[in-house]
Amino acid sequence: MNPILLYFLIFVIKVFEVSLATLRIVLITKNERVKGAFIGFFEVIIWVLIVSTVLTGITEDPFKVVIYALGFAVGNYTGSKLENFFAIGDSSIEVITHKIDGKKMAKHLRANGFAVTSVNAYGMNDKREILYLHVPRKRVPETIDIIRSKQDDVVITIHDIKPVYGGYKALRK
Repeated sequence: MNPILLYFLIFVIKVFEVSLATLRIVLITKNERVKGAFIGFFEVIIWVLIVSTVLTGITEDPFKVVIYALGFAVGNYTGSKLENFFAIGDSSIEVITHKIDGKKMAKHLRANGFAVTSVNAYGMNDKREILYLHVPRKRVPETIDIIRSKQDDVVITIHDIKPVYGGYKALRK
């Protein structure tokens, strides 16, 4: 086989395999174990095939290792970008706002289909309202845009969470 074509195949297949590994890990940590195991099955088959290709004749062509390592590095980057694109899982959003704005913001968020829990709080100089939301990660940017459209000096904290069960508009039943 043409060495350039072989290098290209090693690189592309390694990028694909590491991207699968990234998605598998995310799925498993988000309690999607069956999907993660399914991906893992194919990931290992690809890994065995690509490693055996790289190790065959390694002393005559050590450049294959460099291409393999480059594919690994690019695969990590690509996998993380894919994970962000798919936005697997759920997030918890905490919003700290002025008391006077909190009720209006909660009402506006609810009108846009979000479940909101509101708690009275006290800041250093005045009363505050803390709003809690659990949303699919895909809706986080939309949620932030809605919040910022009502108040720009709000404090927003976002955490990735494991699945939520129960509650109004439950993410999982």
